[in-house]
Order: sequence, then C-alpha cells, then structure tokens
Amino acid sequence: MRMPMDERFWHKDNNSTPIMVIIVLAVITMLGLLDSIGLCASPSRQEEVATKGAKIMPFDLEQTMHHFQPIENGGLQTVTVKDPSNSTQIALIQAHLKEEAEKFHRGDFSDPAKIHGENMPGLAVLHAGTQHIDVQYTALPNGAQIRYGTKDPALVMALHQWFAAQRADHGHHAVQH
Repeated sequence: MRMPMDERFWHKDNNSTPIMVIIVLAVITMLGLLDSIGLCASPSRQEEVATKGAKIMPFDLEQTMHHFQPIENGGLQTVTVKDPSNSTQIALIQAHLKEEAEKFHRGDFSDPAKIHGENMPGLAVLHAGTQHIDVQYTALPNGAQIRYGTKDPALVMALHQWFAAQRADHGHHAVQH
C-alpha cells in the first residue's frame, strides 16, 4: 500500500524525529567538518590568506592557479597561469617559486608561515627534517613547479598535510591533482 506524499516525506522513526531533520542536521554537520578536517577553509579564512598572500606572492591569484599534488614520495607544488599568453604572470610565478625552492632547500618555510600561520599542519616536521627533503625547482611554459621528495614516511605525511592545509586555505585558487 502506498503512503500519501506527506507521510513518505515526513516519515517518523520510533523516536518521532522526522527523517528530513536528521538529513539536514547531517548535512550541516558535514559542512562544518569540511573546514575542520582541512577540505576547505571558511570564506573569511580564504580572504585572510589571499590578503596575506598578496604581500608575499608577486603574481595575481585571480590570474593563476595553485596545484598541490601529493605523490608517493612527497609532492608537486605547481603554479600556472590561466591565460598561457600572460608572460608577465609567468615570469612572476617563475621568479617567486625559484626563490621559494631555494629557501625551502635551506629549511626556510617562513613565507608560507606568514601566509598560512606558524602552526600549519606538517610545517614543524618539515622544518626539522629539511636535510632529508630533496627540493627541485622547474620552470614550466605556463608557470613553475617545485618537487619535494623524501624517503622518510613521516616527512611524506608532513608534506601531504602541508599541501592539504595550503589547498584548503587557497580555496578556489587551488586544486589537487
């Protein structure tokens, strides 16, 4: 026998709680958890990061895209232009990532810390294990890339956490591959 639409929609369990209320609460909870587990930062956090980032990164976030790709032994951090003919932004990306790669090789993670905070996930472990991380800069036709590699599983995990924090903070300016 078929239930009327209103009974199917608001079917109650033994505790008299409508199923839709449970679903709505679950969705609200999941949205809150997305921020707390690092899948996305709040809009205000993303705005704060963009403002701080503009003081450190010379390229325009609206004209570029950050790519964070965790790999088995570390990760690839790439910044590319949205318009491949934008040679000004390409030059700015390449100069910045080359400088950052040199700093990271020396264990200097101060620029990301200025943007994302001193307590970024993975940052303390990366700083302590710098001598075990291979950092390689590569210029690309549409931007630049930094490859981080290590044989230390704790450092690989720290790199992945560090990438996830940056990806979450940069919001629509970043993607994972």
